[in-house]
Amino acid sequence: MVYILLAPGFEEIEALAPVDLLRRANIETATVSITGEPVPGSHGVTVTADIALEDVDLSRADMVVLPGGGPGYKNLGKDPRVEQLVRAAVEKDLWVAAICAAPTLLGRWGLLEGKQAVCYPGMEEGLTGAQAKMDRGVVRDGKVITGRAAGDAIDFAAELIEVLRDRAAADKVLESICY
Repeated sequence: MVYILLAPGFEEIEALAPVDLLRRANIETATVSITGEPVPGSHGVTVTADIALEDVDLSRADMVVLPGGGPGYKNLGKDPRVEQLVRAAVEKDLWVAAICAAPTLLGRWGLLEGKQAVCYPGMEEGLTGAQAKMDRGVVRDGKVITGRAAGDAIDFAAELIEVLRDRAAADKVLESICY
């Protein structure tokens, strides 16, 4: 199970492209509202999430994903339950993925120490403890995957599929959407 956390102001493409492609790869994926209500995206797309944050079951999880977005990543970072969930996922040796501004949350929480990572250009100082790799759209280091920005959302999603299935599964999905 992949849990994709949604906070008000999330970047729609960074959340929904991975949901779409993961589901095309037959990977069980749930969108998670941190408010328990429909979640407005940063560009006016409101999503009714599959579950509320309190319903996340890490015993069923393979991965937790944090999308970015203007106020979205800040709203994720303001909720202490999000940090607790991500830390618990790391302790359970689950995959953790974040894109755009959201990798800076991983840096703030001390989860990027000694790792390579990428984030939205200009926010590199938030990758505390990490070696910024800003020449890449997606970086995988250990069980942490980071993505640069909305324009990298499809490649980011393909990386998620690759680590949960294999490269052939990712390529099959990409081919199916003529990527």
